[in-house]
Amino acid sequence: MRTRNQQQGLSLIGFLIVLAVVGFFAYAAMLLIPAYSEYFGVVKSMKAIADDPGAASMPVEQIRSKLGYNMAIQYVGDKTVPPNAIKLNTAGGARILQIAYDKQIPFLYNVSLLLHFEHSENLGPPNTGY
Repeated sequence: MRTRNQQQGLSLIGFLIVLAVVGFFAYAAMLLIPAYSEYFGVVKSMKAIADDPGAASMPVEQIRSKLGYNMAIQYVGDKTVPPNAIKLNTAGGARILQIAYDKQIPFLYNVSLLLHFEHSENLGPPNTGY
């Protein structure tokens, strides 16, 4: 009597399907990781401004200038955060630095990935000099 050998493992078609799925996610990660790295550079730059003791009384132009300098150190591109994405609001006597911007990344043919980033840092109450 003959015994049947049962195959174990992955067939060629199965291997190609797994390879396609892994390749798809690897391609997406290669496109998304630099965008998130830039965002973390923006957050780090904002935290540096918030840690500055005089930031609460700085004018918006000076904050934008310092923020631009800090973002350049963090390798954040000039076109990543447009100037109109930086807002300085006052809520409850405290100044809040807010940044909200979108980043569109071409993905496949006519499909793009749209990422929306938002972050805010509390600068504290303005120093009045009393």
